[in-house]
Amino acid sequence: MTFDLNDIEARVLGALVEKDVTTPAYYPLSLNALVNACNQKSNRDPVMNLEESAVRDALNGLRDRGLAGPAGGADSRVSKYEHRLQETFNFSRGETAVLCVLLLRGPQTPGELRGRTERMHPFEDLDAVQSSLQKLMQREPPLAAMLPRQPGTKESRYAHLLCGEVEAGEPALPSTVPRSSSSADTERINRLEEAVAALQQEVAELKEQLANFRIEFQ
Repeated sequence: MTFDLNDIEARVLGALVEKDVTTPAYYPLSLNALVNACNQKSNRDPVMNLEESAVRDALNGLRDRGLAGPAGGADSRVSKYEHRLQETFNFSRGETAVLCVLLLRGPQTPGELRGRTERMHPFEDLDAVQSSLQKLMQREPPLAAMLPRQPGTKESRYAHLLCGEVEAGEPALPSTVPRSSSSADTERINRLEEAVAALQQEVAELKEQLANFRIEFQ
C-alpha cells in the first residue's frame, strides 16, 4: 500500500501527531487549532500559511487513507480531529516521534532527529534513533529511507516516504537555535514554543465556542 500524500496532507498529519504527544490537554484539535498548528513558525520547515479550506481538504484526503479523521466521542459542539497512525501502524513511541519530525521538518540527520524529538520521546543515544529509523525503513512498504550523503557533510539524512520517493536535494537549513546554545537553553526554548502553541490552540477553541453560543442564542 502506498500513501502518496501531498505536502499539505503531510503537514496536517505531522501537526496532529505532534500535538497529540506534546499538548494532550488540547487534543484532539479543532479545525482552527489545527490550522494554527500547521502554520507555526517554530519547528516547521518550510513555514506554511495554509487556509482553513486547504486543511479541510487535507483532512479529507487523510481520512480516505485511514490516517486521520474526526475524533469519536468528543464532548464538544466543535468538530475535532485526530490522527490514526497508531491504529494503522502500531508504532513504538520512538518511531512515532521520528516520523513526526520528518513530516514537519523534512529530511534530517540522526543527530538532528535526536535533538528535535526530545519533547516527544527522549532517545538515550544515536543508536536508539538509528533503531527507530531502521524499523521505519523495514516496514512494508518502507516508511523512511536514507538519502545519499551530500558533499562536505559527515552524516546521512533520512526522509519519510509517505509522500513517495524523495530526492536528495540540498541539506536542511540549520536549526534556529545557535549551535553554541546549551542543551538547557534548547529545552527552555522548546518548552516556551510548546506553551505558546498550547495557548494559541486554547484561544482558537474559545473563539469557536463563543461563535457557536452566539449562533445558538440569536
